[in-house]
Formats: sequence, C-alpha cells, structure tokens
Amino acid sequence: MMHGPIAGQPEAAPTATGTSPVAVLERTLGICNNVIVVFAAIALIAACVILSYSVLGRALFHMANYWQDEAAVFLLVGATFMTSAYVQGQRGHVSIEAFVGLLSKRANSVRLWLVDLASFAFCTFFAWKSWTLAHEAYVDGQVSNSMWSPPLAIPYGLMALGMTLLCVQLLLQILIPLTGGSRR
Repeated sequence: MMHGPIAGQPEAAPTATGTSPVAVLERTLGICNNVIVVFAAIALIAACVILSYSVLGRALFHMANYWQDEAAVFLLVGATFMTSAYVQGQRGHVSIEAFVGLLSKRANSVRLWLVDLASFAFCTFFAWKSWTLAHEAYVDGQVSNSMWSPPLAIPYGLMALGMTLLCVQLLLQILIPLTGGSRR
C-alpha cells in the first residue's frame, strides 16, 4: 500500500501555505521535482533506445558492445535516484500499513511522523556517504572498468544529489506538521 491519493477523492492541496520558509521550500522543491521528472522520463526513453540499439547491433551486425550497457545504467541510476524526492512527495514509496486500521487518526499521524523521522535519519547517512563516494571518485579520477571508461563521479554524483533531494523532502514532511501545515 502507499500513502498516495485515493481514487475518487480530490488531490490534496499544498501542505504548507503562506510565505513561510517551509512553504517556499516546499513549492521550490515541487517545481524542481517536476522538472527532474521530465528529464528522468527522457533518460528512461534514452536508455531504452540505447539498449535496443545495442541488441540490434549485436544480433544483426555482430557489433561490439563498448558503451551501451554503461550508458544505459548511468541513465537508469540517475533517473532512479533523482526522482526519489518526487515519489516521496507523492507518498508513492511502498509502505506497510498493517496498523492503520487499528490506530486512531492521531496515532497514525504520530506513526507517519516517526517513520519520516527514521527515514530521514537513514537517508541523511546514505546521502552523506554518497557525497563522500562521489568526491573520492572525482578527486581520484576513478573510471569504470570498461573500454569506454566513463568517470564514476557521474553516477555517484547523481546518487548523492538525488539522496540529498530526498532528505530535503523528508525534512519538509517532518517540519510541516510541526508548523501547523497539513500532512499529505
């Protein structure tokens, strides 16, 4: 199950209103996420085209496969991590809701807040380690082991940036109920 919109019910309005820093950050992140989703969709299509070209090239013309697999993986890694904040903003990540029916509305609200807090702690650690990995790959000039040898700082940097955006989204979901906004 997920926390997303329920069929037949209107979409939730923005959760933080006004010109408070939290509301401005939420709107800014929402715009950023919508732009990222468009580019991620293009990246997914590009990965499909690249892999199809690779398969056809090998099957029909016995061409070598130097760069296609890695390019597709880089595109998929970027699309996956960069859209994680958008998915979290829609409450689209998979969650187990075994206790929802047993708990009161207030208890469920506290449960969601605690889950967001635990997720934020984990994702913050993951983002920090991702940034150190990206920095290390950049400084050391690390490249992949293929003939193409693209820099590993590219996928590591996309992973770190995507996890940072996810942390910002989770932080907003933690702060909004504390500032009087409504939870999605």
